[in-house]
Order: sequence, then structure tokens, then C-alpha cells
Amino acid sequence: MMDDGTPPPESVPIQRVCSANPHTEAYTDNKGHFSFELGQRVGVIPDATEDSFGRQAGMGNSASSTGTPGSGGSNDVNRLLMGCVLRASLAGYRSESINLTNHRSLDDSEVGTIILHRIANVEGTTISATSAFAPKDAKKAFEKAAGDLRKNKWDDAEKELTKATTIYPKYAAAWYQLGRVQEYNKNADAAKNSFAQALAADSKYVNPYCALATIAARGANWQEVKDTTDRLLKLDPANFPDMWFYNALANYRLKNYEEAEKRARAGIKVDTDHSQPRMNQLLAALLADRKDYAGAAQSLKDYLQVAPNGPEAETVRKQLAAIEQKLQASAPVQKSAGNKDDN
Repeated sequence: MMDDGTPPPESVPIQRVCSANPHTEAYTDNKGHFSFELGQRVGVIPDATEDSFGRQAGMGNSASSTGTPGSGGSNDVNRLLMGCVLRASLAGYRSESINLTNHRSLDDSEVGTIILHRIANVEGTTISATSAFAPKDAKKAFEKAAGDLRKNKWDDAEKELTKATTIYPKYAAAWYQLGRVQEYNKNADAAKNSFAQALAADSKYVNPYCALATIAARGANWQEVKDTTDRLLKLDPANFPDMWFYNALANYRLKNYEEAEKRARAGIKVDTDHSQPRMNQLLAALLADRKDYAGAAQSLKDYLQVAPNGPEAETVRKQLAAIEQKLQASAPVQKSAGNKDDN
């Protein structure tokens, strides 16, 4: 719930965050309630924060796991909770977290209430102002679509969201959800159009910017990634560490190395939860390119400190070993006292 005791005005993703890796497990209903079976992710469309394009673009090659249970029973469940917290994901708001490490498979499944606190001085929002003006029939179709999504009825959800946007063309939240369903169904062109319609209805609604940046990145359209994330970060510089990473990576791919370094450093400061350790890996690459091997080594160590079991940890360890070899080779040779030249 919000910190004033009311439920969120729109559906909010609920994430399990383990070793700095977020996994969306469920969405809240119109009362703020949620439930999920660990590892099943029924009705869940992965968010941009879970996108793997950074690895596909050369930031490493190991894949992260969503942690689907196998045949290990309660031990498997306990493993999926170790080092994990549960939080809500709503930009413009700070989510309290629930620690799952000590939660066991036979414990009460009621985990408590997650409170969202509004962050001041943020212009953009993940709750579109247009939702408040949606006609009753449009809201009904939107809520029915949310129910269809929870049941994995993607086609039914698409029909209801299309109905909602037809009734109320300025329904930014419905356009955004329609785009997500279309993207899930591999219809990228339709999804891009829906996200664009969402922004046309509400230019301060930040969710579509994230989605468009992710689609552009998958296609290696780095200028589009840069332009889209520039607009997003101007609206909300405080709540999207993943978009700081995408912006830094886009600048890196566009050979704007100085700007890439600035953006990576800014993103690391914003990322107080260390959800995007890849920024340390990218910063290390930038520093190594200009032969600042000491800085590069430290940045890789920072990655391993916050995400020792992160998706790129093994790659980072190899990179660190290579950088430390270069650092050792570049160190000045010290002459022994017995070899001094008296002349």
C-alpha cells in the first residue's frame, strides 16, 4: 500500500531480488493484494530490469536464472529464498523490502505489507494522470485485462486492452499494458506503436520510455537508446539505475566515451541497492581503454563486492585477473640498492 494507507492506483510489479538480480514474480490487484507460487511466474511479463541485452551487447555471456524449482522440495524453495528480499517496483516511489532469507517453505505464506513512499522532486511518474479520467467502461476493460493476464490469457487481455484504448484513446496505462502484451507475443512493431501512443497521451508517464529503450537496445539501435533514455532520465533521474546503465552503454557503443563514463558513474551513485552491478563492469572497460588499470581493477572489485554471485561474476573475475596482470606489467621497475649507478 501507499504510505497514506491507500492501495496503489495501478497494478504494481512485485519483485524477488536475489544477489542484485530482480525477478518479477507477480502484480498487485486493484486492492494492492498479490500472491504467487515461487518460481512459477504465472501471468508475468519480464520487466526491462530483467532484460539481458546488456550481456548480448558484449557485457558478458553468462545468463541469470529465474530460479525455477526443480525436484528438491522444501530445500529447493529455501535455496530460492536465500539472500533474497521482496519489494514493489514503482518508479517515483521508494519501496520497503521484506527479507526472505529466514523464511522457510513451511512458514506462513503471508509475508506482510510492503509500503511505498513517494520520492520528492521527481517530474516523471509510473502512474499516469490520464487513468483518473478514464470512463467506467474503459476502466472495467482494463481491470478485466489485468485478470486475464494473471491467468495467462494473453489474447483475451489484448482484446480487453484494445477495447479500453478504443473507448478512451488517452488511456496511457492501457496503451502501455497493450504494448507489453504485444511485445510478449513477439509483435515488436505493434508494441512500439502502443508505447508511442501511451507517450502521446501522457509524456511524463515513464514506463513506455523504458519499454522503447529496451526494444531499441535489442536491435542495437544505440542512438535511439540514448535519445529515449536521455528523455527518461531528465524526467526521473532517481529511480532507474537500469536506464542509467543502458544510457551509458549506448554512449559507449556510439564512441561517446567521456559521456559514457559520466553516465556510468552517475548511475552507480543512483543505484544504492546495487541492482545494476553491470555499470561497474562497463566503467572498468572505459577506464581500461584509457589505461587507468588501477581504476578499472577497483571497479571490477566493486562489482564482486556487491554481486559476488551475479550473472557476470565469473566473467568479471577473469577480467580482473587480466587487468591486474596489466597493472603489474605497467608498474615501474624498482632498482635494488646494490645496483645503483655511482656515476
